[in-house]
Amino acid sequence: MPSGLIRRLHTGNFHFITFSCFHRQPYLNTPTTHDLFEDALERTRLRYKFVVAGYVVMPEHVHLLIGEPMKSDTAGVIHALKLSVSKRSSERPFWLTRYYDFIVHEDKKRIEKLRYIHRNPVVRGLVEKPEEWQWSSYRHYATGFEGKVEIESQWTAFRRGGQLPDHLRYREPAN
Repeated sequence: MPSGLIRRLHTGNFHFITFSCFHRQPYLNTPTTHDLFEDALERTRLRYKFVVAGYVVMPEHVHLLIGEPMKSDTAGVIHALKLSVSKRSSERPFWLTRYYDFIVHEDKKRIEKLRYIHRNPVVRGLVEKPEEWQWSSYRHYATGFEGKVEIESQWTAFRRGGQLPDHLRYREPAN
């Protein structure tokens, strides 16, 4: 691990994760590669048993809001996810080695990170409204849409017939 880099593991909190393609190349710029990433994320979620609260796949980077995995740790999950994508892609190398990990301690910060994730394609000028970007969790929160990646939300808990804990409830704050 590079000197000065500290990873806090097993905190029981959400992690806001960002990682980028090698030299910020737009390797995720096609529907095929977006779908490849979503497939890899769902497979990794199932294998390592963690919740995905939010995500967005951008042309050259990814943002995730995930819970800590029951198997392995956050670093192991990110490694497995990146490896799954790069093995099925022709680009070499596909990812930058490092990733950004911000531990989300409170509900206010979780909502802030979800808003950031969902508005990223709009801010970048890729779409006019968040619901137009197919490769994010926004449509799930807005409508309950079940995409390729299972999102842990009120919709998901309702389908399971259970209640969602308060710390997982998504409430869009007023502007």
